[in-house]
Amino acid sequence: MTDAVTAPTTTATSLYSTPATRTPTQAFDSQMFLKLLVTQLQNQDPSSPMDSTQMISQTSQLASMQQLTSLNSATTDSYNLQMRSAAANVLGKTVSWTDAQGAAHTGLATAVSFSGSTPSVTVGSDTVALTDLTGISTTTSSSATTS
Repeated sequence: MTDAVTAPTTTATSLYSTPATRTPTQAFDSQMFLKLLVTQLQNQDPSSPMDSTQMISQTSQLASMQQLTSLNSATTDSYNLQMRSAAANVLGKTVSWTDAQGAAHTGLATAVSFSGSTPSVTVGSDTVALTDLTGISTTTSSSATTS
């Protein structure tokens, strides 16, 4: 008589059985740079330490990166302020735009909204992104209409 031989069930953990759950970081910021620098210093060969010129080069790169990040932030803030100012200056003026179907419209800008990433202008019952305006003119008569 033969008995059926069954293998014991075990749960094995392998290097290849678990997928990586770490998501890559897209931004290279000063914290990451310092972490890499400290790791490099901790793991360097004591018999041949890092060259001092290389260390100075890396710290100056960090300073440059921080200044560029600050400049980028200031430029973005300035651009947003200019967009808001331009949108506010459109109020009470006749604006022209082309809709998604390609039809041209003209009307009086009566309100401005800053709720999205780009300011939008209300013309009659339409809401138009500031970047979609194709023309702006001062109103010469009080009978500006939407066509």
